[in-house]
Amino acid sequence: MGITVQNITGDTAMVIWPKMASCVDSFYSVMYHPNWNNKLSSYTRKSFQKEERVPTSRSSFVVENLTPLTTYILCVTCQSANPSSDQCRVFNTLERDPASASNTKKELALGIWLTSSVLLLIIAAILLYGCVHLLCRRRRERLQGQNGTSKRDRGKARTSEDLGRQSQLMQDMEEKHPGGIQLATIIENPSAHREPAMPTSKGQERMPTTGQSSAL
Repeated sequence: MGITVQNITGDTAMVIWPKMASCVDSFYSVMYHPNWNNKLSSYTRKSFQKEERVPTSRSSFVVENLTPLTTYILCVTCQSANPSSDQCRVFNTLERDPASASNTKKELALGIWLTSSVLLLIIAAILLYGCVHLLCRRRRERLQGQNGTSKRDRGKARTSEDLGRQSQLMQDMEEKHPGGIQLATIIENPSAHREPAMPTSKGQERMPTTGQSSAL
């Protein structure tokens, strides 16, 4: 058939074949397989790993996604027929292209960078949420403490105000009734202001009798 394989790289190859007038089918079958061993493999369609269908209007095809530094066998037949040895070619892929290797490295680095960025954003969001939650809780506790302090202050103010009112009321009562408080004190504790009884002697008891006798 005059099949040729050209433009071989580390992962692609172009196969060219002449148009066959005897092929009246609707497509060509391009079959290829890596690590070909003609002693163990036969020329049957089941022996090939991949198969591509190409319209009969075309006479070339670019095989992609090949493995570098690998021996391939490639066959071209009409539609689904089993190939013969004169319809196949064996070729070896080259080393990986430096440009494609650099592109692969760039894609890998870009993927790693994107993954790291997403992880960092997630971690930053979690930390931000934790900080906001902690600040809100501290602010709530501070407000509760201020409310408790203000309540205690208001209670103390009310107590001092009541005491002031009572003292002012006592002062007013003293000014209006100066003896009233002393009288109330005396009434409240009468034993404190009771005068002690004077003792009487026997001589004093006898004096009226002597007077009475002198008068008589």
